[in-house]
Amino acid sequence: MTTTFPRSSPSALGIDASGIDALVRALEAAPGVEPHGLMVLRHGQVAAEGWWTPYSADRPHLLYSLSKSFTAAAVGIASREGIVDLDSTVVSHFPELDAEVTDARSRSMTLRNILAMSSGHREETLDRARAIDPTDIVRGFLLLPPDEDPGTVFAYNQPCTYTLAEIVRRASGTSLVAYLRPRLFDPLGIEQVSWKQDEHGKELGFSGCYATTESIAKLGQLYLQRGVWDGERILDEDWVEAATRTQVANPGEENPDWSQGYGYQFWMARHGFRGDGAYGQFCVVLPEHDVVVAMTGQSTDMQAVLDAVWEHLLPAIDRDGPADTVDLSALALRPVPGGRLGLEARGTYARASRSGVPGLESVVLEQDGERWVVTLHQDGSAVRAVVGEDEWAVDGSTAAGAATDDDGRVLVAVRFVDTPHLLWVRLDAGDRTFAARWATEPLHDTVATLHRPTAD
Repeated sequence: MTTTFPRSSPSALGIDASGIDALVRALEAAPGVEPHGLMVLRHGQVAAEGWWTPYSADRPHLLYSLSKSFTAAAVGIASREGIVDLDSTVVSHFPELDAEVTDARSRSMTLRNILAMSSGHREETLDRARAIDPTDIVRGFLLLPPDEDPGTVFAYNQPCTYTLAEIVRRASGTSLVAYLRPRLFDPLGIEQVSWKQDEHGKELGFSGCYATTESIAKLGQLYLQRGVWDGERILDEDWVEAATRTQVANPGEENPDWSQGYGYQFWMARHGFRGDGAYGQFCVVLPEHDVVVAMTGQSTDMQAVLDAVWEHLLPAIDRDGPADTVDLSALALRPVPGGRLGLEARGTYARASRSGVPGLESVVLEQDGERWVVTLHQDGSAVRAVVGEDEWAVDGSTAAGAATDDDGRVLVAVRFVDTPHLLWVRLDAGDRTFAARWATEPLHDTVATLHRPTAD
């Protein structure tokens, strides 16, 4: 059983190493882009890999909507096992709702429709579904009549994927992670996976999966290999073919790589296809080049990330270069700039009116021996993080740094390193107040829950 990819070099795999170096430099320089992890595979081998300190190869990262592609794999496996029929109607899997769901379009919606985000709704339905039924997303979704016939329009729609996850749970009689463990994760050697659950103990499906960069690469490689891994068929070839071609057009999407069509929880792109998640989680598959690119990050300009791949990596494939390899072992995110902390910074800080993080009530900065420690109090919960100076101090699920500005205020940065997110806190020792802001705002977490759940 293959649990890790063979390591090679760019030149041995027919890639000009300077192209990978240029890609890394472009990612680091682009406004709105912050890379955390990168793997480039060709012919099933690692051409290059690197993680920006304080992120690391062995740490799972919140994937946000890249989770959808793992959920889709569960549907593909369930279809292969014959426990779900892709042409069955969605409502047929929820017989308790049969009498309530009377709209003809809702009743005709199939699994293929919701796999392709073509439920017939013109817009995202999550908030409206929750308004109809705050405790049952599927019921709220099915009671919200589609605007058009299913299969005719695209709308990125979280309840589509949540419903797919629930169908797999019902058909298999177990959780999504437990179903995937012997069927996908173990065969591919994916060890560390956990998934955020809702109030009913069910995986979100559309988000909330935590996995390593290499796990992302393995999912991409499985699809590149048409569903076969080490001679074992995991996904049917016709499933892979359907999942990775356009099932519904989406020309109305703003960015060019989001308007090339949508498959089964995969985006078509100007080159190949991909799964992706908010703030720069990517699984890019380029079948014509036998290449997979896996990335994690905290990026607000996701199109810029793909533009960099197309501009720098693509031309380097099948191109000779002067260097055999590229050294990505010393990548790092810049520590918090400024001076050392003084003893006057110690103490408890109250929320200033301009603080932009609701519920963050107080911040305590103190010394614990020779270490600085910050404690964040939000909505009755506390998160404690060791703070580094001129470095990131990694402590469990946080990596924090601090420095003193020229104006005497202290700037503290807390990275929640299981996720893309960074919290900036500015402490004013003069009036003992703080102001805080997110670099990127969490989509379904608070300070206290910004860490991966207990693994399966």
